[in-house]
Amino acid sequence: MRFVLKDDALADKPAIEKIGAVRGMFTNAGQFQVIIGNEVPEFYNDFVQVSGLTGASKEDTKAAAKTHQNVVQRAVATLAEIFTPLLPAIIVGGLILGFRNILEGVQFGGSTIVEQSQFWSGVNAFLWLPGEAIFHFLPVGITWSITRKMGTTQILGIVLGITLVSPQLLNAYAVNSTAAADIPFWDFGFAQVNMIGYQAQVIPAMLAGFMLVYLERFFRKHIPQAVSMIFVPLFSLLPTILIAHVVLGPFGWWVGDGLSNIVNAGLTSSFSWLFGLAFGLLYAPVVITGLHHTTLAIDAQLISTYGSTNLWPMIALSNIAQGSATLAVAIAHRGNKQEEGISVPATISAYLGVTEPAMFGINLKYVYPFIAAIIGSGIAGMFVTIMGVRAYSIGVGGLPGILSIVGQYIGIFAIGMVIAVAIPFILTFVLRKVPALNKIEAVDEATGEIIDENDAPAPQPLATTIESPEFDRLYAPATGNVLPLTAVPDQVFAQNMMGEGFAVDPTEGRISSPVVGTVTAVFDTKHAIGIQMPNGLEVLVHMGLDTVALKGAPFTVHVQPGDAVQPGTRLAFMDIEAVKAAGYSPEVIVVITNSDQLAEFRLLTSGPHESGDPVAEAQTAALPETTPRPKAEPAL
Repeated sequence: MRFVLKDDALADKPAIEKIGAVRGMFTNAGQFQVIIGNEVPEFYNDFVQVSGLTGASKEDTKAAAKTHQNVVQRAVATLAEIFTPLLPAIIVGGLILGFRNILEGVQFGGSTIVEQSQFWSGVNAFLWLPGEAIFHFLPVGITWSITRKMGTTQILGIVLGITLVSPQLLNAYAVNSTAAADIPFWDFGFAQVNMIGYQAQVIPAMLAGFMLVYLERFFRKHIPQAVSMIFVPLFSLLPTILIAHVVLGPFGWWVGDGLSNIVNAGLTSSFSWLFGLAFGLLYAPVVITGLHHTTLAIDAQLISTYGSTNLWPMIALSNIAQGSATLAVAIAHRGNKQEEGISVPATISAYLGVTEPAMFGINLKYVYPFIAAIIGSGIAGMFVTIMGVRAYSIGVGGLPGILSIVGQYIGIFAIGMVIAVAIPFILTFVLRKVPALNKIEAVDEATGEIIDENDAPAPQPLATTIESPEFDRLYAPATGNVLPLTAVPDQVFAQNMMGEGFAVDPTEGRISSPVVGTVTAVFDTKHAIGIQMPNGLEVLVHMGLDTVALKGAPFTVHVQPGDAVQPGTRLAFMDIEAVKAAGYSPEVIVVITNSDQLAEFRLLTSGPHESGDPVAEAQTAALPETTPRPKAEPAL
């Protein structure tokens, strides 16, 4: 259950933990989330009766959660929402300018490619068209994105952006080389306003965009609806254009240059090594908070002021470092098909500049690869900063980032890439054996060896204790690969917050009962079914990860509360392809939600199994002597 509290500090966490239905709690994205077992529908109903409160939609909950963010968090979130829609264009522009950088800057036999070939000279000239459109006219995208984000008229944002980069204006790149007397101006008789463009400028465009938004909101409230279509755009747009060129543009340019000078001074000073080391170490942790979106604005401003940036090379290397650490984990856990499905694509993604899958899916889960990655990133960042490496453009991170590097520094940056690959890769294996840094795998402190269920190369034969009357069998609910919960890409299950159990990556959609028992709950969203065993253990069969959002669409349930079931009894059918098409993982989780009543739980095997195969055993803390243990075999 997700709660948005006015003050999280007032939540009595020890009292909440004592509630029998509660399996854990954590705070995320402004929401206080409480993990409940099988009885979440009943828990919710009881909560409504006791509190007098009713539930809200997921969207309303997210909106309310934003009120928990401080001014800085809200500002960063707004900045992220402005730049995120622009990223596809920025990435494409970075690739184009990076390719032009190769054509113009790299020499073969004493001359560049464009000097040797008329064809490539023509290609180079043609590619300047989209490159210029993306970066020189970036203010148009910024003002449009602001109006889109703030819910005002988007075409007015586009028009405003065009007025900042119109060909009638003196190009921003030509201002410094133009004598003051030669700068064109508008003459109003009593005042003159310089006709200066703001190509590639970020802050002037942002200031103008927000002024347009707030003027439109103001006039929309005070102008009658009958004439609003005429006067709201007029009174919003014209004053904004004028003030943008008289006040906001010059002020924003001054602020942008000041910010660029500060960053550039730090990265070119005698302490540049310290700046490079600190940025390399901290960039990945900053990505977790979302603050990294601010670097796009700084990079763009650096390029506008100096023609290149010394910040972007370190970002590209940080991406590579995260990918290298994930690659090391993939190799260490080779044979674990479930995790390979996450780690291999995440490695490729990070090497291409998108690190979130690697960071959140693998590195932060295990901790030690994340530490290895930021150390490697810090060393690589320090090296390229000391060597003065700069980039012509932004948007292309990871390995393709070398395309953006100024020609004379390409070789040095390549060495930095080797550092960002080698150090995190090696350190991941070293730090894996440090117990304090390994939060998932068990480390034998005496020998330093890893005790990790994920490393099991093949299914092991069933233990002989499976026949013991003191243990109850748990069977595979579906045909597919049996996995330990630690391999499940969901922190609630992987960290046993819901209890002990196992998972199956299914190859077929038929879901059967994993135990002998009675159905106690069928969730309204059909994605989960609760079963109580004769010994009192409560088992949850959870179909897919986060599939509650699908509202039952891919599931067909064949049981109802009160039905007696045994291993092999058909519980439900899950449309695996529909689950995947919706962007969710189809793992079937079997978890004992009242694991506090367990004396012992054992996963006896892993790997490929058929539905109904015995794969685990459980023993309750206190065995009732008079209760006979059923010896049912799978009813397939």
